[in-house]
Amino acid sequence: MALHVVILAAGQGTRMKSARPKVLQPLAGRPLLAHVLGRALGLGAHATHVVYGHGGDAVPAAFPDADVKWVLQAEQLGTGHAVAQAMPGIPDDGTVLVLYGDVPLIEARTLQPLVDKARGGALALLGVYLDDPTGYGRLIRDAAGRVVRIVEQKDASESELAVSEVNTGILAAPAKRLRAWLEGLSNHNSQGEYYLTDVVAAAVADDVPVEAMLAPTMTEVLGINDRRQLAGLETTLRKRITDELMAAGVTLVDPARVDVRGRVECGRDVVIDVNAVFEGVVILGDDVVIGPNVVIRDSRLGPGCRVDANTLIEGADVGPGCELGPFARLRPGAVLADGVKVGNFVEVKKSRIGAGSKVNHLSYIGNAEIGTRVNVGAGTITCNYDGVNKHSTVIGDDAFIGSNSALVAPVEVGAGATIGAGSTISKDAPAGELTVARGKQVTVRGWKRPTKK
Repeated sequence: MALHVVILAAGQGTRMKSARPKVLQPLAGRPLLAHVLGRALGLGAHATHVVYGHGGDAVPAAFPDADVKWVLQAEQLGTGHAVAQAMPGIPDDGTVLVLYGDVPLIEARTLQPLVDKARGGALALLGVYLDDPTGYGRLIRDAAGRVVRIVEQKDASESELAVSEVNTGILAAPAKRLRAWLEGLSNHNSQGEYYLTDVVAAAVADDVPVEAMLAPTMTEVLGINDRRQLAGLETTLRKRITDELMAAGVTLVDPARVDVRGRVECGRDVVIDVNAVFEGVVILGDDVVIGPNVVIRDSRLGPGCRVDANTLIEGADVGPGCELGPFARLRPGAVLADGVKVGNFVEVKKSRIGAGSKVNHLSYIGNAEIGTRVNVGAGTITCNYDGVNKHSTVIGDDAFIGSNSALVAPVEVGAGATIGAGSTISKDAPAGELTVARGKQVTVRGWKRPTKK
């Protein structure tokens, strides 16, 4: 029985006070809905159907490459109505799992037993016990302990309000059964909506087993309605991720001050100092040391690299034993070979720097090919942009670039060449020679500086 996951993502999220649809609010650097889509993928779903409404095309537009069947719920008439919009795309012999786009931390291992029960013909529900169940639908059981219905807060009696076992909204059912139950829903209730929860009473009436399972933690089933809850879940997810990193052998100086907004893969004996932020996919080799206030995005750092404080690395491939920072910036396309030093206030973009080369201070390297064992002096820039096109600078092995030099691309500095400090190099400099390009120094004797009247 092929699994079809239906994700309800049509809510407006008015308490977010945002023009952005609720399911597109970011959690650990990704939209809430992206986390839920990942769960569907982890369960091996045959198809994922996302029911959207508020925000219109903004929701599908945020996932242009997702393998998703998008279903528009033009009118928000309740959760039962929302699931019904997806049912035409689901065959009778399938199994349906209903998830929510604003419940991002649910785990695949919690959902799999629900799917298994539904494949056996049951209606499977996920519940949880709460000390304060206010606002949640209650799971109502008969004298034998079987779930017979779910009653919403606004429709519950005084005795039903005392029940602490609540419905999370997550359920799984055989598609043919669910289709029939949805068609029989009524909106005769306090909110005038078609409740998905009413399928429980319909299942009981049809003598279909109703299996209620408990979520292992409240955290997994927490939904997000406002900024405070979003921040709370951010903290929860951060702790989950940092616990996993430390269990894998990573040293975190202060786990509460490390943010992973994507995926980090670490080798042995990695050390990460405070206020480090990782985005996208980041790979850190053995013995990498990350200093404080470092941001790394979609990059790979080889074994033994050291990143000093306040360094930004984005889209870079850094070889073993490199030293970066403090206050360095590697932009997309920066490729560093073994043992490269990129020092304070140095920016590197779309350039390759060979093994053992150093760019130590206050320099800009863009669209360049730098050989091995090159020394680039302080204040050097590659003038790679003419206002329309980008041009390349090539520096050969063992070259020495004097401080405060401007290399006007396209230009090539030969192997072993030396560029005198303060030079503006606009023509190729030959290998093994000293090239100097400075204006003549002149002293104007007797000149007086202007003074204010």
